[in-house]
Amino acid sequence: MRQKRIITIQDLSCFGKCSLTVAHPIMSAMGLEVCPVPTAILSTHTAGFTNWTFRDLADDLAPIAEHWKSQHLTFDGISTGYLGTAAMIDTVADYFRQFPEAVKIVDPVFADNGKLYPAFDLTYAKGVAELCAKADLIVPNLTEAAFLLGEQYVSGGYDEAYIHGLLRRLTGLSCPVAVVTGVRYDDEHQGAVAYDARSDRFTQYFREHIDVSFHGTGDVFTSALAGAVVLGKDLDAALKIAVDYTVDCIHATMPDIREHWYGVKFESCLPGLIRSVAEN
Repeated sequence: MRQKRIITIQDLSCFGKCSLTVAHPIMSAMGLEVCPVPTAILSTHTAGFTNWTFRDLADDLAPIAEHWKSQHLTFDGISTGYLGTAAMIDTVADYFRQFPEAVKIVDPVFADNGKLYPAFDLTYAKGVAELCAKADLIVPNLTEAAFLLGEQYVSGGYDEAYIHGLLRRLTGLSCPVAVVTGVRYDDEHQGAVAYDARSDRFTQYFREHIDVSFHGTGDVFTSALAGAVVLGKDLDAALKIAVDYTVDCIHATMPDIREHWYGVKFESCLPGLIRSVAEN
């Protein structure tokens, strides 16, 4: 049987645990053939570091896709992360059109904690919403969900009915499946909730809430989720795999949080991820 193959389109930070630095090894460990498409190369990620280098690779993306098409290559999935510019959104949409057989998974990556990231504005958010309409599955956090829908961000005090309504409205963007991350109904638990509009079915999975923030955990989650979906796991299994792995990575990093503040120790948890994929 042919190995499942996934394209992942996002930046590459040479130091720091995020984007392609985590997506490639995580999805490879899950058994996928990973085809990375770097949108840019940075010396480090931009959270907590200064004077980092940056090289834009936007002009290389279209020729990569054209060469792949000329070689008659096919792909089972396309997963996107941080894109950065409106032009890059258009390029990703071209990948979606050129490889229609692939399951298309979009992590918006433009906002958190009620605010847009400094490099972005509402026009960019609107562009991502249009890309989400072309996806099969989207993975926003609560802040990104609010911006995608043009709604007020709700930071807490919400209930299951609110989250379910939010997910229904997100699939109203024309993507059949939406997953919202960082959901907390109480102080002890945190997880993700999904909705499949095709079956009108909700699913959720929670673990213990850990009151700490690490850069790149969203990328870890989406990598594990995308890998599980492309492998053919159902939403229940995919959420469990992704939430468990993300929480396990945080736990593994906590004893060394001062020295390892820039990201989680995802590598030491890969054996557990492989077992989880086999068991679920």
